Amino acid sequence: MEKRARLTRDDVVHAAVALADSVGIDSMTMRKLGTELGVEAMSLYNHVSDKGDLLNGMVDAVFAEIDLPTPGRPWRTELHVRAVSTREVLGRHPWATPLMESRTTPGPATLRHHDAVIGTLRAADFPVALAAHAFSIMDAYIYGFVLQEVS
Repeated sequence: MEKRARLTRDDVVHAAVALADSVGIDSMTMRKLGTELGVEAMSLYNHVSDKGDLLNGMVDAVFAEIDLPTPGRPWRTELHVRAVSTREVLGRHPWATPLMESRTTPGPATLRHHDAVIGTLRAADFPVALAAHAFSIMDAYIYGFVLQEVS
């Protein structure tokens, strides 16, 4: 009998992203995810504490796909590249758009992403409040555009 490879948290999260891409976030259940991975749904809880934890991981995985601004380059160019990348990534994962800013436990990729964007704006001499405002406006525009595009 061939021994099955051990699952990791990343395996579970990436399979959940793929499942949500194919069936939608509302149809993605722990039972369906377990079936996709060839395990019982209960065994998934060895890797995620609950569905909320899984959603946090999925959102973090999506943030990890978005191109980050390169420090030291012109901020407008870098944020344009980031906006285009965000649009492309969310186009591949339309279920993620409503979840992107709603999660309360950001993962490392999400924090890295936010730090890079705020850092780019701060390096361009945006005051803290204006940098946060500009970041919010850009994302509201991008997310709104993606929502229109996918519907």
